[in-house]
Amino acid sequence: MKVFLDSIGCRLNQSEIERFAARFRAEGHELVADPSLADLVVVNTCAVTAAASADSRSKIRWAARAGTAKIVATGCYTTIDPLTVADLPAVDLLVPNNEKDQLVSQALGLNDNDPALSSSRLPLPGHHKRTRAFIKVQDGCDNFCTFCITRIARGAHRSQPEAEIFSDIESALNGGAKEIVLSGVNLGVWGKELIPRQSLAKLITHIIERYAPQRIRLSSLEPWDITDELLDVIGLPGFCQHLHLPLQSGSDAVLKRMGRRSSSGDFRSVIDRVRKKNSEIAITSDLMVGFPGESDEEFLSSREFVRSIDLAGGHVFSYSSRQGTAAEKMVGQVPSNIKKMRSIEVRNMLYESAEKYREQFLGRELSVLWERSIEKIGIWDVSGLSDNYLRVEMRSMQNLYNQVTKVKIKGHNEQGLLAEDLI
Repeated sequence: MKVFLDSIGCRLNQSEIERFAARFRAEGHELVADPSLADLVVVNTCAVTAAASADSRSKIRWAARAGTAKIVATGCYTTIDPLTVADLPAVDLLVPNNEKDQLVSQALGLNDNDPALSSSRLPLPGHHKRTRAFIKVQDGCDNFCTFCITRIARGAHRSQPEAEIFSDIESALNGGAKEIVLSGVNLGVWGKELIPRQSLAKLITHIIERYAPQRIRLSSLEPWDITDELLDVIGLPGFCQHLHLPLQSGSDAVLKRMGRRSSSGDFRSVIDRVRKKNSEIAITSDLMVGFPGESDEEFLSSREFVRSIDLAGGHVFSYSSRQGTAAEKMVGQVPSNIKKMRSIEVRNMLYESAEKYREQFLGRELSVLWERSIEKIGIWDVSGLSDNYLRVEMRSMQNLYNQVTKVKIKGHNEQGLLAEDLI
């Protein structure tokens, strides 16, 4: 049978479809790059914002229009709004988040709830093909951010056992992955409930000692989970010099209404500690505008705080009301036109901050993992990411796909940095 896999949203969703792929392959099925070629389509949906829910519906409708395949819907949007998803065309099976481990078995009608994995976790065909392997190490969340639907959709925190993580990493490395990305909803608390108690820092250390991957990266960490122990792993070989730390707002009043566990001052203290370990590490973040009650003064306070901490980039979201969250019932919902203007303003400011960060690497050498390579009459246009998460583009005389090479940075454009080969 031919299977097409698609995903919307976070890196955890990407990690899960990569694991689905390994299981389908182990059962002897072929993965294809387009739903028009498939007998079965799996869509891993997202519900973090109203736009993500809309994208999830669009993906399912797109797959239905593309062919006659049966569609299996899973993920956060499927979990919180199953009736709507069930009414979408060609949807044959719904698999909520708490049954994801059995998705392949359910889709194939197998009695075995945990079919064997392929020894090699090969990249997915099509637009989800990656040189990085996203490894799920944790799921669920015990925080109570008032805007977040993910805790409702994903449930309470739980850690993947270390042996299972190691098995996934071995499979990814056997499949040729050069970079391991540890992923989770609340990654920083991995291991806290295991017996004996473990920590993310120890997990990273064990992975590096056991496998010595060329690169290991973390998907996202809450700022309050940055411990001294975790800071010590920043200098370990292969650890990518990039941390994604969601701030959400630079206004303490807004952070309090959001139910966030740290203030703007706490966030500044965290990044100061990180930069003391490495002054050039890339720190990116998530920022939200238009949270209920956000006044002009609170927005300006947030904007100026973000400007002052010199982020290397990040994502800007307009607040999106999610049914079942505490923020849904808060007074002072911000009009959409104001949210749009604030979003544009913060995006522009963040772009300037990111450009300032990139410029310090002009004329210097960076190590790049090449993710895309397009041939043009004997010349290859290649694009990839440095270990500090900068997009780098270059023309090369050879196909560098899925290779890590050192290059010299000679300029930049709107997409990132431009490089020349050292060979």
